[in-house]
Amino acid sequence: MTHATHPGPDRPPGSEGPADAKLGFSTPSGRRRVARARFGPESRRDPHLPQLIRNALLDDRGQGQRCVQVRLSAADATEPAARALLDTEAGTALRLHRLVEGTENAPLFPRLIGYELDTAEPFLLYDPPRGATAAKTHVIAATDQRDLTRDLMLALCLLEGQGLVPRGISPATVLWDGTSLQLWGLEAVTGIGSPRSPWGRPPYASPEQRRGEGDADPRDAVWSAAQVLYRLVTGRPGHPDRPPADLAEHRVLNETLREAFAPRASARPTPAQLLDLLPQGTARRTTLPPPPPDETRQDREVFEQALRAKRQAPTAPAASAAGAGLGESEVLCPYCLETIQLDLGALYVTDSRMQYQPLNLAGISKLRRQDVMRGAVQKCVADPDFPEHFIPVPYLTYGRPLTVAMVGQSSTGKSHLLTQMIAEITDGGLEPFGLTWQSVNPEQHARFVRERVQPLRNGHVLDHTGGVGLDGFARFVESLLITDASGQVRPVAFFDLGGEDLVRTDSALRFLLGVDALVFVVDPVLALPLPQLDHARERGNIEVNRDGDLAFATVLDRLPKTGPYLEVAATMVLGKADLLRFQSPVDRWLGRGPLTALDPVQLREESQDVHAFLRRHAGQAWLRPFDAIRRCTLHVASATGGQEDQGRYPAGAAPRRVLEPLLSLLAMHGLIDVPGGPEAFARGEAAAWETVPAQGPGDEEFGVPGARGAGGPGRERERGGEEK
Repeated sequence: MTHATHPGPDRPPGSEGPADAKLGFSTPSGRRRVARARFGPESRRDPHLPQLIRNALLDDRGQGQRCVQVRLSAADATEPAARALLDTEAGTALRLHRLVEGTENAPLFPRLIGYELDTAEPFLLYDPPRGATAAKTHVIAATDQRDLTRDLMLALCLLEGQGLVPRGISPATVLWDGTSLQLWGLEAVTGIGSPRSPWGRPPYASPEQRRGEGDADPRDAVWSAAQVLYRLVTGRPGHPDRPPADLAEHRVLNETLREAFAPRASARPTPAQLLDLLPQGTARRTTLPPPPPDETRQDREVFEQALRAKRQAPTAPAASAAGAGLGESEVLCPYCLETIQLDLGALYVTDSRMQYQPLNLAGISKLRRQDVMRGAVQKCVADPDFPEHFIPVPYLTYGRPLTVAMVGQSSTGKSHLLTQMIAEITDGGLEPFGLTWQSVNPEQHARFVRERVQPLRNGHVLDHTGGVGLDGFARFVESLLITDASGQVRPVAFFDLGGEDLVRTDSALRFLLGVDALVFVVDPVLALPLPQLDHARERGNIEVNRDGDLAFATVLDRLPKTGPYLEVAATMVLGKADLLRFQSPVDRWLGRGPLTALDPVQLREESQDVHAFLRRHAGQAWLRPFDAIRRCTLHVASATGGQEDQGRYPAGAAPRRVLEPLLSLLAMHGLIDVPGGPEAFARGEAAAWETVPAQGPGDEEFGVPGARGAGGPGRERERGGEEK
C-alpha cells in the first residue's frame, strides 16, 4: 500500500504500526461501525505536531474501502494539548460534513468517514486525500491559478460562515488535483473573536497570528491564502511581514490579492470580498449556500414565555423559605431540620480510631481554642427520635448555612460533577468573583480530597454514591466556608444522594424540606434519543426514558410549595456534555473558557439554548424542574472531558464548565453581586410593557407550562392584544 499524498513526509522510526486491527468508530451520522482494518506505513503529518497518518483499508462491507487514518500514539494521547488538537479537527470535520455533504462544495474539504476519540489511541478516518500538496508543486498554470484562488476563497467563506478561522493554511495543507482544491489542516481551526495564541510559521501565518496578538479574524486566513498562492505562482516563499517586493510583476496576483498582504488584518479584504474580485470566468462553484432555517424558533419562544410567566407570578412569602424566622444564634440542622445552636458542653472530636470522644475546652488556651473548635463537631439532640448525628462546629458559628443537593438517577455523573466543582473551588475558581473559601472541617475536607478529588484527577472512575447511611438519612459529603466580597462568611454544605435512595428511601428525603439549592443533573444517555449516544447506551445497558428522570419527579413532589412555583434556587445541568461536544448548541458553550464574571445576558443565552435543545430532543418531561421552580438556570458541563475506557479516563479527567452551575446558585443567593440583582439574574429583566397579565390566543399553540389554562400564571400582552 502506498503512502497517502498528504502533509508530512517524515516517518519516525518504528512507526509501522499493526498490520491488521479491528476498529470500532462513530460515523458522522452518529451510528456505530466496526471494521477490520489493514494499515500501511505510518508517518508524522507535520513534524511540529503530534498527529500520525497512515493509509488504511476497511473490509467490513464485502469490498475494501480505502481511507486515511489520523491518530495519536498512546504516549501523545496522554497530553491534553494533543487530544485538544484532535478534538478540534474532529469537531471541524463534522461541522463541515453537515454543511457541505451532498453539495457541490463537498470536495473543498476532507471527507470524514468516522472517529473514535475516547480511547487510549484516538483516531479519525478520512477518504483518501485528493491531489498533491502545494508544497510539492513548483509553479502553477495561470488558468489553474484562477480556479485554485476561487476554491480557496470559497473554502474560507464557508468556514467564516461557521464562525471559524483556519490558522493552518500552508503549502502542506492546500491540495490541488488539477481541477479542484482540498483544504486540510483542520486541527488549527479556531473561533472568530477568540484570543490569538502563537501559531504557525512564516511566511504563511500572519504577523499578528505568529505573535499571538489580538483576536482571531477571518482575514488572518486571507494572509495565509495569499502567501500560498504567491508560492504557487513564483515557486518561492513571500516576505513574512509585508507584501512581496515583486508583486506588481504578477498581474493576476497583484490585481486580486494586493491588499491581502497588508501587515494588519484590519487592512485586508475579507474572503467574500476577494471572491467578488475574481474574473467572471471563475464563477463556477462560487455560490455560497443559504443559512439553514432556524428550527429552534418555536422552542426558544417557549423559553421566553416561561420566563414571562415566572416574572408575573406572585412570589411566596419570605417566611416560607427554609430557615426563615430563626434567631441569630440558631441554625436549622440539615439532617433533622430542627433548630440547633452552639453548645460548648456538647462538643466532640475524633480519636485515632475515628471514634467520637467528648471535647473538654477547659485547659485549652484561647490561642489554640479556635483551631480545635474548627475540627470539632456538636451532637445534635434537637429531635430525640432521629438517629444520632453530629454537626461541624463552624457550621453553627457563621449564621444560616446554604445547603446544596445534587439530584439525578444513578450513573448520571452527579458525584463526578460535584467532585470537580469542589476541585475547581480549591484551585481558586471562586477568586475572580470576589469569593474565598475555607474548609468547615479540615479532616473531612482532607478525606474528600484524598478519596474523591485525587483519584478522579488521576483518571480513576469514582465509586457509586453512598450518601445515605445504614440509619437511612442523608448526610452532606462536603462543606465549605465561603466568604463573599463584603467579608460575610457562609457555610455551604453539599448533599450527594444515589438516585435509588432518592426514589425509594422516604427518610432520606426529609432533608429536602430545608434545602436551599438544587442541582438537577440530566444524563444525555438517558434523556436524548440521538444516534451518537447509542453506543454509550449499549455499554451501560440503558434505554431512553421519555418520561423524564424519576429522581427529579420524586424530589419536586417532596419540596414544600406555597405558590405557583417552588421558591428553592436551582440549576439544570446537561452533564456528560463531552458525549455531545460536536453537537450544536452544546459545542458553542462547552468550548468556552472558564468564566471570570457572571453576565446575566450570556447566562440567559445558555439557558435558552439548553432549554430548546432538551425540549426538542428529550421532551418536556425532562424540563420539569425548570417548569416547577421559579429561579432555575440551565447549563452544559462535563466532569471528565471524555468517556472512560476500561475503567479509566485515558488522558485523566479534564473538567469543562463544572463551576458555572454553582456560581449561578451562589448569585441567586446573593453571595455574588450580579447586574439587576439575584431575581433578574435568574428570570431576566421584565420588559416595560409587561404590566398587565392577559389571556392571549397563542398560549395553547406552544403549550407553555404555567400558562393560563395549565394551572399557572398567564402570558402578558400589550393592551392592543398583539405580542411585541
